[in-house]
Amino acid sequence: MAGADGDDRTGTGAAPHVLDNPALAALTGPHARFAERRGRVLRYPADVSPWLALPDEPDAQDWADLAALAGPGAEVPLPGFRGEVPDGWEITFRIEGVQLVDDSLAAAPDAEAVRLGPTDVPEMLDLVARTRPGPFLPRTIELGSYLGIRREGALVAMAGERLRPPGWTEISAVCTDPAFRGEGLATRLILAVAHGIRERGETPFLHTGAQNTNAIRLYESLGFRLRRHTAFAAARFPERLAHDRTAVPVA
Repeated sequence: MAGADGDDRTGTGAAPHVLDNPALAALTGPHARFAERRGRVLRYPADVSPWLALPDEPDAQDWADLAALAGPGAEVPLPGFRGEVPDGWEITFRIEGVQLVDDSLAAAPDAEAVRLGPTDVPEMLDLVARTRPGPFLPRTIELGSYLGIRREGALVAMAGERLRPPGWTEISAVCTDPAFRGEGLATRLILAVAHGIRERGETPFLHTGAQNTNAIRLYESLGFRLRRHTAFAAARFPERLAHDRTAVPVA
């Protein structure tokens, strides 16, 4: 039974759900091979994803480790973080977001969708630069399966997998060339990616900005359900904290 904000947790003091801190669950689970760590702070390599993971209740040492991990003058992404930053830190960016989960998707393969691979990355980066669906970096494709639709050889739409907490996979990088919008290509790719996720016994979920009402209406019409409200933020920290930026791969 969902709470008032769509949260799956029930009862006061219930154990956190893996989707409450999905990057932490992914980097200590199915995506552990990507994890870079300092203390209790984990992140993806900078060319894979900007997502990083703080503990559920970070302390002063965690914030110091985050500063050291990022390096002097860096702007640190804080996806999903709603708490207070320590004195001296400056919030540089914040937007409200939502997390939606598969409730009744009519997931199905798509005959026109093709699997994208490393040789397709330059075209994928170009499509992302023109459509701005969110971060997609040179090695993001390593996080999961990506599908695309081509017209006359050109990549005109794509969608794929990003965070992978245990039992779940995030659908991300959903985008369509402006010249081909209105044809339902994004919908078809979302359902095709969701089909692959379900085939391995996992459940699709996704994030988007709370102000992106058109996208939210589309996702809900497809069978996604609002699970929780979240936030996407970034912060800059005092340079004196960044005395050591060593990242230790998780064993």
